[in-house]
Amino acid sequence: MSIDSVSGPASPGAAAGSPGTVAVVGTGVVGRSWLRVFARAGFPTRAFDPDPGQLDRALEWARASAAADVHLGLYTFTEAQAEEHRITRCATLEEALDGATYVQESGPEAIAAKQSIYRTLDAAAAPEAVLGSSTSANDMTVIARGLPGAARCIVAHPVNPPHVIPLVEVLAGEETRPDVTATTLALLRRAGMAPVVLDRYAPGFVLNRLQGALLREAVSLVGTGIASPEVVDTVMRDGLGLRWALMGPFGTGHANADGGIASYFRRYGDAYRAMWADLDPAPVLDEDVIEAIAAGTTAMYGEGAVAELATWRDRMVRRIARLKADDPAPGSAG
Repeated sequence: MSIDSVSGPASPGAAAGSPGTVAVVGTGVVGRSWLRVFARAGFPTRAFDPDPGQLDRALEWARASAAADVHLGLYTFTEAQAEEHRITRCATLEEALDGATYVQESGPEAIAAKQSIYRTLDAAAAPEAVLGSSTSANDMTVIARGLPGAARCIVAHPVNPPHVIPLVEVLAGEETRPDVTATTLALLRRAGMAPVVLDRYAPGFVLNRLQGALLREAVSLVGTGIASPEVVDTVMRDGLGLRWALMGPFGTGHANADGGIASYFRRYGDAYRAMWADLDPAPVLDEDVIEAIAAGTTAMYGEGAVAELATWRDRMVRRIARLKADDPAPGSAG
């Protein structure tokens, strides 16, 4: 994987000239967030969902989310109004795709559904339009197999929610043209995102593989009676998470040894190898374990507080991001 945005997310509308029209197809939790990403960066943004009710809810969420940003002082009222005016509700897919130079697909994750959507997009979108997918696990080579326009198809997998977290994993399919990758990266940077390029496909890409590895051990710790959900979350929140919000596992090791990362691994390599050998490769995740995790998590965060918790999370992530931008790591490239 290579880093393609080394200076952090750009400010909305930072690039010169008028951006092309973007179509967001699928307006669930991820798609609705993409609407804000593109519209606040100045892109005329078309919104379509085959479920009109879902589309209505997404547009209302986008308005409320922008208004909340105004209340927090992250946005001006004028900026929020301009963002809303850039989003167009489309009754048909053809209307959404008309004139769009980039399409962000955020439909169901099932591979058969992705392939069906892409057959439709490839047939209906202008020949020069890039077709990006928010898929979090599927290979574009498989999604676009057999499509006449497979060369213009690419993965652009965001972190949920993308209007708060700028990272996007970009992965070409076997038939994707190099210029499509370059165009996608340039567009994402202009939209204020921080894209990274993956060198090849692996299930879950990079982010979800790292997240999955940690979650696997967290489930094992609870399921085997080593720690409660509260202890696991506390260790992450008040321990590892504080460092990992600033640097990754390699940067953390680099800072933890006077001689840097090589010295760190030479010093602690045997301890890690022994620990890795002891990790549970397939923890039990039956109903008893799920209920234990749910009960412990609910005790920590309360009943029915998911929306409020997510709102607080998003607010704090933005504050942390601002602190990091104001005080970058010494010698940091991004």
